Amino acid sequence: HSLKMKQIIYRCIFYILSFMCTYAFYIFPFEILCKYILNDETSLIYSLINTIIFNILIIYFLRSKSTFKPLKLFVYEGLGIGFISFQVIIIGILLNFITIIDDLIIGVACLILILLLVIYGMFKGRKVIVKNIQLFSPKVTKDYDFIFISDIHLGTNNINHFLKILKKIEKLKYDFILIGGDLVDSSSFDINQLKVLNKITQDIYFVNGNHEYYLKDYKNKIEKIKSCNINLLQNKTKNIDEINLIGIDDLQSETSKIKHVNVLRKKEKYNLVMSHKPDIWDQINKNTDLMLCGHTHNGQIFPFNFLVRIKFKYLYGLYIKKNSKIYISSGAGCWGPKIRLGTSNEIIKFKLSRDI
Repeated sequence: HSLKMKQIIYRCIFYILSFMCTYAFYIFPFEILCKYILNDETSLIYSLINTIIFNILIIYFLRSKSTFKPLKLFVYEGLGIGFISFQVIIIGILLNFITIIDDLIIGVACLILILLLVIYGMFKGRKVIVKNIQLFSPKVTKDYDFIFISDIHLGTNNINHFLKILKKIEKLKYDFILIGGDLVDSSSFDINQLKVLNKITQDIYFVNGNHEYYLKDYKNKIEKIKSCNINLLQNKTKNIDEINLIGIDDLQSETSKIKHVNVLRKKEKYNLVMSHKPDIWDQINKNTDLMLCGHTHNGQIFPFNFLVRIKFKYLYGLYIKKNSKIYISSGAGCWGPKIRLGTSNEIIKFKLSRDI
């Protein structure tokens, strides 16, 4: 009875929040623009009906894992555009309240700013940068070069985005590639397209993220991923000379993740942990040298990063505690809306050298 009650409460909270977000991002900005530019007030009933219809479509898409492209575009791109629009409109309302600027001028200025930010955000959402990070450790006697990418989200992003990433990686010197989860996020994506990885001669190591487990028939999909020149590490290790690579699966509790890391670590080696979420570093940093994560996207669209930080203490970039480090990537692709503001898609090139 207690469990059922909790489930009912969580569902109620989900539906309430979903309804509020639908109005805030999909309906509210449009209504305010109509009011300021066209001097057209939307009635409460009309607003409520629109919100209910939009909310039903969004919940249906999220619950059914629908692959219907127009619906997917409406939900994802609408979310990104709506989130930006909501922020701009709030600024417009504040200006309207504290100044004597004409409604029409504020409305037109808001519309232009929304268009500019969306266009810039879409440009940033398609661009991929390479970031170089130098690491040192007394546990290694030679240099190791490796690539870390995460959150490519194939399905939300098409294969051309992945080919763009691989083209940039081709120009880099590296010994192996690490993929930190959320490689695929849509059941409609053809896993066979990952066979482009067969051209890569260096080893590729991969851990599942949360989105791999959202796929329809995810067990078979993960097996197919393994057949595309990818070594899947599900709570397993791989010795790469002096490096002990530990791959932690995402579909388990934090307690279970910590237990696996502590069992799989090798004191004399350089312990490199790859795990999709940055949720256990405080508990394992004494036993690890480097942890690589993704998942947060650094918030993807500013100022969403402030909300993500409430959930994840370590949001983005390199953090250091004594001899241990963690790097959280902002991801090589976008989740949902293919828009970025204040963040970038990134490939991280690490060089690990002897600490002299």
